[in-house]
Amino acid sequence: MIHLRGLSIATRGRENFPFSVAALRDLELEFRAPVTVLVGENGTGKSTLLEGIACASGSIAVGSSGSIDEDRSLDAVRPLARAMKLVWNRPTHRGFFMRAEDFFGFVNRVKTEQATFEREAVRVRAENADMAPADLARMVGAYTGSAGALADRYGSDMDAMSHGEQFLAFFRSRLVPKGLYLLDEPEVALSPTSQLAFLALLIDAAGEEECQFLIATHSPILMAMPGADILSFDGGSVARIDFDEVEHVRLTREFLEAPERFLRHL
Repeated sequence: MIHLRGLSIATRGRENFPFSVAALRDLELEFRAPVTVLVGENGTGKSTLLEGIACASGSIAVGSSGSIDEDRSLDAVRPLARAMKLVWNRPTHRGFFMRAEDFFGFVNRVKTEQATFEREAVRVRAENADMAPADLARMVGAYTGSAGALADRYGSDMDAMSHGEQFLAFFRSRLVPKGLYLLDEPEVALSPTSQLAFLALLIDAAGEEECQFLIATHSPILMAMPGADILSFDGGSVARIDFDEVEHVRLTREFLEAPERFLRHL
């Protein structure tokens, strides 16, 4: 399902960042597949575009404790969002925006909240030991219930999980049908095996769950998503390319075939 059909950015007369990013200047873009993969070197505008779309669409930001409008890390791209016109087939407020660094902050916040609820349960039980058992159970239950809800959703022992396991558990718990998901380098937490597991989740969600994904990535594994539309930001413009034409794919293949050719020059 393609919810966000396209966008345009009017940058005429504006020279400062983010309008100084060459690939984003007066950009008109059409999204043609449920999964769009943004590729290119660092600094070419992939992340900036995702951040602008997140602000313009009012997406939920995983790394923010409040609304996306209160996320100060996005202040630099808000002018881009204001200059951006989104074209929808079906507007949706389901889904979320997530950068690689946001996920690690989110995990820490969940663990902190769990620990806080558990400490409060102990404190309330100790300070009200003379209360009637049924009343005390109800009071303590407000805290243990909240801690349990977080454990049910994200795992009972997040410290015992690897970052990849945490990410996959998080994504499964937050994935809802017909959502728009803006993901910036989700592969950071994932081993190659976990990337394949994540790719399987994307395939199911884009098909059966009618979700749409815009993914900025350096991972050839994620770029290989069947049916994905690949947009390259290299060369100062945005262009559609095939998987075999992606520079990261070509370079990775050449390195794996003969790593010594590359390493001797380092």
